[in-house]
Amino acid sequence: MTIAAKLPSILIANRGEIACRVIRTAKRLGLRTIAVYSDADAEALFVQMADEAYHIGPAPARESYLDAAKILAVAKAAGAVCIHPGYGFLSENAEFADACAAAGIVFVGPPASAIRAMGLKDAAKALVEKAAVPVVPGYHGAEQGADFLRGEARRIGYPVLIKAVAGGGGKGMKKVDRPEDFDDALTSAQREGASAFGDARVLVEKYVLSPRHVEIQVFGDSHGNVVHLYERDCSLQRRHQKVIEEAPAPGMTPEVRAAMGKAATEAARAVGYVGAGTVEFIADGREGLQADRFYFMEMNTRLQVEHPVTEAITGLDLVELQLKVAAGEPLGFTQDDVEAKGHAVEARLYAEDPEKGFLPSTGKLWALSFPHGEGIRIDTGVEAGDTVTPFYDPMIAKVIAHGATRDEALDRLGAALGETVVAGPRSNLAFLKKLTEAEGFRKGPFDTGFIDRNIQALGAEPQPLDAAAVAAVALQLEEERQVAGIVEAAGRAEGEARSPWLVTDAFSLMPRQPLGLPLTVDGERVDARIEWRGEDARVSLPGHEIGEGEHEVSLAEGEGGVWYALHRGRQTAVSLFDPFTVDLDAAAGSGGVVKAPMHGKLVALFVAPGEAVVKGQRLAIVEAMKMEHVLTAPRDGTVSEVVGEPGAQVAEGAKVVVIGE
Repeated sequence: MTIAAKLPSILIANRGEIACRVIRTAKRLGLRTIAVYSDADAEALFVQMADEAYHIGPAPARESYLDAAKILAVAKAAGAVCIHPGYGFLSENAEFADACAAAGIVFVGPPASAIRAMGLKDAAKALVEKAAVPVVPGYHGAEQGADFLRGEARRIGYPVLIKAVAGGGGKGMKKVDRPEDFDDALTSAQREGASAFGDARVLVEKYVLSPRHVEIQVFGDSHGNVVHLYERDCSLQRRHQKVIEEAPAPGMTPEVRAAMGKAATEAARAVGYVGAGTVEFIADGREGLQADRFYFMEMNTRLQVEHPVTEAITGLDLVELQLKVAAGEPLGFTQDDVEAKGHAVEARLYAEDPEKGFLPSTGKLWALSFPHGEGIRIDTGVEAGDTVTPFYDPMIAKVIAHGATRDEALDRLGAALGETVVAGPRSNLAFLKKLTEAEGFRKGPFDTGFIDRNIQALGAEPQPLDAAAVAAVALQLEEERQVAGIVEAAGRAEGEARSPWLVTDAFSLMPRQPLGLPLTVDGERVDARIEWRGEDARVSLPGHEIGEGEHEVSLAEGEGGVWYALHRGRQTAVSLFDPFTVDLDAAAGSGGVVKAPMHGKLVALFVAPGEAVVKGQRLAIVEAMKMEHVLTAPRDGTVSEVVGEPGAQVAEGAKVVVIGE
């Protein structure tokens, strides 16, 4: 009997890229696909792909994708036989798994008992220790008093890592290097844990020096079989969030793989695991990967974001395997049957701005295109014209490359990123491209601190104006001017209105005169000058040199006269200068205006009007995509104005605090 015969219909309790991913495999297997969507996702790609789609509430996740009762009600009404939770949201919610079972609906994931056993980091560590799996030294107990935890950190020895007990994806995780920073880090970790997972509890662990993040993909079935599908290296991280993942892990030896694989499968067996899961280890990479220098971190009881690299090297469809196991069938293969071929690398393309501390970026995708070369796979949940909202994870796509060797896979990934176009929200495209080319990453050794140590070389800091990008837009604007002039000239004979673009010499037989073009470039005034040499127009920018042989610049038109120029993966927003849109605070040289760097929620204010502050002092915290961003004083002075209050939404660029002299 086929999977479709046993599980004829599936509801995907998720959104975006992973919903699209599950729908593709489910349709290939012949299942009827059912989507659920929030207000923000009414026109989303996954909604269009599904056979049926049902609205479940407003944009905030707690009122839609985290509302288990609504999702189960839709599943019953639509006749869904099974529910795939994807990752995030309800995917590791034991109560939801129980509720599915009570409703007679198959939960495509492990039993609730396994989710509970591995869902809390402290309990999971205690459990795997009994199975002789090594764990990181630290405090994993129930006591949560700040004084007690501060004492435990002192006992463990700095640096330490504070981690939300129910955490994941870097949320609620803070590295602390000094005792004096512990209290602020603890408060922030607790707040992020409560916001993202509804649980403010934390644990404190020793921070492993030169850490490598290596994880093992495990799979179990209801017949007692448990295998691993090799490892993934996820050491390229920023703020404990994965950026590039690969399989197999560089420098992995058969001895270490066997030891890690055994530890991972033993951990899975200890909880009666069924389905796809990932056992994550932290390894001391100072002397390469060694069988006695890796430690259990946590088990993710769901499909991982980075599962495509495992699929690429094993040839297995992990979603199909999930459905097969959920249908009660055995895996159908043993550990000896699992073979890895070649190397695969995945880059997470996000709507974020590396030049502004990787702050999330929102807005309409005016252009979005990907290459489709040999060994390239693109997993995405958005199309050109869609909007990246502030309500969910800002992932645009996963770009995956597979090759015979690691170098070939990285070469293919770099080439694919070079051909990718993203316009509208800022993205980490240029940053990812530089990572694929970074000598330290390609030749090693590297660890989870690689990005932080090389942040400047990777371009993740304010960059100078991209003259080539500005010049390309200036030429585009001049071409529009000429077209407008032709249209206006044709219309003058019929008495039509005069085009605002037309200049008096546009159709003169005399040589065209140089043209000054006032522009706004990423919010700043820039004056361009266009000169002609015969029919060729040349652009110059006072104070900026436009190099010869520059890479091709891609242009995408937004709204309000804004053009987005993409050059080497970096975006520059250019428009004609409009004096009526000038930021008066900036024009007046008001360096004391502290603005929200992105759309989000003001979760904390630490100052009030009349208070004296010093440069670097914390003023407020803005939360976006469940991550906190601290606003600090740009100079010494006195607070003259505070806008808003904790709990209020703030728009990108909105004034939050003003500091006077």
